Amino acid sequence: MFDLDKWQEITAALKKNKLRTILTGLGVMFGILILVTLLGIGRGFQNNIQSSLGNFATNSTVFWVERTTKAYKGLPRNRFYQFTNDDLLALKKNIPELEHIAPDINGWSGGATHNTFRKEKKGNFRIKGTSPEMNMVNPVEVISGRFINENDLKEFRKVITIGPRVKELMFEEDEDPIGQYLKVNGIFFKIIGEIKPLSNNMGNRDDIIQLPYTTLQQLYNYGDKFYVFLATAKVGESVAELEDKIFEILARRHSIHPEDTQAIGHFNIAKIFNKIFGLFNSIGFLFWVIGFGVLITGVIGVSNIMHVVVKERTKELGIKRAIGAKPALVVGQIINESVFLTTFAGFWGLVLGVVIVELIGKATEGSPNPQILNPYVDINVAFIALGVLIFFGVLAGLLPAQRAIRIKPVDALRYE
Repeated sequence: MFDLDKWQEITAALKKNKLRTILTGLGVMFGILILVTLLGIGRGFQNNIQSSLGNFATNSTVFWVERTTKAYKGLPRNRFYQFTNDDLLALKKNIPELEHIAPDINGWSGGATHNTFRKEKKGNFRIKGTSPEMNMVNPVEVISGRFINENDLKEFRKVITIGPRVKELMFEEDEDPIGQYLKVNGIFFKIIGEIKPLSNNMGNRDDIIQLPYTTLQQLYNYGDKFYVFLATAKVGESVAELEDKIFEILARRHSIHPEDTQAIGHFNIAKIFNKIFGLFNSIGFLFWVIGFGVLITGVIGVSNIMHVVVKERTKELGIKRAIGAKPALVVGQIINESVFLTTFAGFWGLVLGVVIVELIGKATEGSPNPQILNPYVDINVAFIALGVLIFFGVLAGLLPAQRAIRIKPVDALRYE
């Protein structure tokens, strides 16, 4: 490895035909460059999707009210019903696999008119009823103050959290909104927190005003009714099985036919997330296949050139064998030249690939809606790629080396 004469001999052999060596090296370099660039861009696409999801619980499901499609217990088909707050308590009590459950209730937002006022300022914002558990299912970032808590729900408190857009329109830049009041649909609410949505899932927006869902039910005369809720399964539990148990309990409580699956709408978010992540895994595998295909093409070129090199140096190798060089020495020399060429070219391909990925990241950094977000090359991928190069370099030199040692010294000396 540290024999200077050996490395001088390798570089001298590769310099004999510079154009051929360069073209062969370029094949390997572009192979690893394409592989690294594709994987980096694929990571950027995945980051973009994950960013849009925020910290949304992937092991979750959504249920909503639909009309019944079958008559049951003397009740007609096409019957309308609503979920109740007692449904939430029953589900928590009877389903041990259930971790979080939270109703999602919309308030009247005023249509085209303004629904929120403060002094001379006014605005039209989205109003939603929420609960502490909603922040475990579809989290938001609490910038200042606090989020809605259980006491707010039990005591029907007139408190709200506001999004960034609400603060921007209703307060001066240097004003602290915490403790201030907003008049929402004619009722004064105390601001207890400033929040920032981490995604646009389930209605999260910058112009949102959230209040305890029990308060919203009371003020809007909803009683204890609502139409939509989200639920998450505990770690290791099946969301599909959780859905079945939720459906069974709700059907029994609302006198819905056990086979009327259309009466209670539900959506397995976990299944969709698994499909998304499975798609990215498939794309990643496809990128590896494409990159390896180009890389192998370059390695085959290295193997072919080593065959030519062995043929050109037949007499030289014969002399070495004649003066006592062992077959292992000849094999090692050919393999070293092959490994050196593939590794050297592959290293620069890796460097250029990383540079290209970084440039793509810089180019999309300031974009408001980037399709590629923070692309990067995993260090493990870099090491794997270099390891693969070395392995292929050995293979590329092995066959020509085997041919070299099969030539008898006497025949090699007579070779012209």
